[in-house]
Amino acid sequence: MTHYVMVVDTKRCVGCNNCSMTCKVENNIPEGIWWSRSLTDGGEAELTPRGDTPDTMYMRFLTLACQHCENPACVKVCPVGATYRDEETGIVRQDYDKCIGCRMCMSACPYTGVRSFNWEEPKYFLDFATGDEDVPKHQKHVVEKCTMCYHRVARGERPACVDICRGIARHWGDLDDPNSTVSQLLAERSHTQLLPEMGTKPSVYFLV
Repeated sequence: MTHYVMVVDTKRCVGCNNCSMTCKVENNIPEGIWWSRSLTDGGEAELTPRGDTPDTMYMRFLTLACQHCENPACVKVCPVGATYRDEETGIVRQDYDKCIGCRMCMSACPYTGVRSFNWEEPKYFLDFATGDEDVPKHQKHVVEKCTMCYHRVARGERPACVDICRGIARHWGDLDDPNSTVSQLLAERSHTQLLPEMGTKPSVYFLV
């Protein structure tokens, strides 16, 4: 068994959104939809620090996408099994052909904005498909989200956002392997997860 997790180093992340753009291109995501976003932990406005003096100013970035939870709330409420946790990898997946568009998974997920719904036939900025040929076709009236680039993982590759990160802030690997980079980082560094009190056990960790 494998439990793939994402570890993001908030001391190295510069909020460049390369991961978000790469995700969009790699997965041929429809116009107006993002599976990954860079959020500013700082002032009231994006890209601003909190604090009034140089000594008190503080700002960091949190990249937000599906948390691929060990105890996913979305899976529990899906009436048709379209949302499920792949036991071989720990990745929370979507079966577009099964999805009936009820959006109960969106309501149950405590991480606002990590899922999207295609109200109409997907539209694209370009008049041709981008990304990997193994990416499932986007469909009308289905819920979508980060797949942790399952199509790449199935080929023994890393998620595209990890490969593109210019700050080397994103790390991905098997948490059940004590010799993996992610296991070693979590053993050595202080870290946090988003909304741990919800009991979902996210598979995304933020080094602080």
